[in-house]
Amino acid sequence: MSLSHLESLLAPDASLVIAFSGGLDSTVLLHQLVCWQQRHPAATLRALHVHHGLSPHAEGWAAHCLAVCKQWQIRCDILRVQVDSHGQGIEAAARQVRYQALRHHLRPGDMLLTAQHLDDQCETLLLALKRGSGPAGLAAMPQQLMLGENPLLRPLLNCTRQQLEAWAAEYQLQWIEDESNLDTRYDRNFLRQQVLPLLLARWPHFAAAVARSAALCGEQEQLLDELLAEQLALLIKPDGSLLMTPLLTMSEARRNALVRRWIAGQGGAMPSREMLTRLWQEVMLSREDAGPRLRLGPHEIRRYRQQLYWLPVWPSLRDSVIPWQDLARPLTLPQNLGVLLAERQTTGGLRLPLPDEQVSVRFQAQGHFHLVGRAGGREMKKLWQEKGVPPWQRERIPLIYYNQTLISAPGLFVTREGDAGEAPGWQAHWHNDKSGEQ
Repeated sequence: MSLSHLESLLAPDASLVIAFSGGLDSTVLLHQLVCWQQRHPAATLRALHVHHGLSPHAEGWAAHCLAVCKQWQIRCDILRVQVDSHGQGIEAAARQVRYQALRHHLRPGDMLLTAQHLDDQCETLLLALKRGSGPAGLAAMPQQLMLGENPLLRPLLNCTRQQLEAWAAEYQLQWIEDESNLDTRYDRNFLRQQVLPLLLARWPHFAAAVARSAALCGEQEQLLDELLAEQLALLIKPDGSLLMTPLLTMSEARRNALVRRWIAGQGGAMPSREMLTRLWQEVMLSREDAGPRLRLGPHEIRRYRQQLYWLPVWPSLRDSVIPWQDLARPLTLPQNLGVLLAERQTTGGLRLPLPDEQVSVRFQAQGHFHLVGRAGGREMKKLWQEKGVPPWQRERIPLIYYNQTLISAPGLFVTREGDAGEAPGWQAHWHNDKSGEQ
């Protein structure tokens, strides 16, 4: 094993960041990068160690990583994170938190390197088979991809664990052993400890063959990406929503392929076949007035006016009542909805509250309302529909009340009860970072 795999992947002036756990794999990769950097002094190299705090030995592992990097004159930063599984497996939760932390500490131009190898690739594909994954899941781990704005590279993906052990022995490297790697309650450890040794004993090149299959699946997915890119671009609206009507006449295979790629473009996890079937039956084929929606983890897909929207799931604000006791001071709204500012006017706008009227902000209104500037009244649902406000936004728009009386939705309407007429009044301005002033 030489450094040729690095020579072919890395630019001589690259800015490299290694995810360094202190285990065998990342220790070998770090040592190889140190050797490679000696040949390419224009390149920079630093290490990031993610401290999950899941093991009683976590502090010792962090100290070990610092010591190794000090010996090799490499800067090492310890990233302390908290893992909360939120109903998913602890492995998946730790992986998600780990990559979030690594991504947060990358600078523009940095390339992140991780130490997954050929045996890891084999395990990943077998786990995808267990889940019933399609070609995208069976493609396993690509050697290169983008992590946000930074490239992520896996230089050891074609190297076996046996080759890494031989490298470590030749250079007398020291590494740590995570005791959780022996716990076969975890699926990956079960494969590593009990299944793969049997397969490799029977078929020594099994891992390499599996990697080829994963690469072929990856090529098929890339080809589909290229073939569907033009059609997908025509379906995606400027606001990121997906035009639904053309999907209704497509084959199930084409429709699912397009929806998967739309969800991936929104940053969502790959949906299962079951979830795509539910999306079709419960959202696309349902009545428009049913408010169809389907939750996928912390997000949901909702339909409105023949378009699909990928949205975060927010806690309801229906019962929130926020007093606005001093109109001279900005009012901060919950859930990053921005602030409300009051501006006095010499005439018109909202009437000033009476001494016995308390000003508050709420996020729902029900009933029949008369608006300034139009004849007749309307139900609140009809008002939202006329103004083209999607259902999920209706409970996130601040509504100004005097006691129990609706006065205004800033930037949208003023009720007859809130009209200042020709008298002095005030105006409410809603400043929201995500959508500008409302």
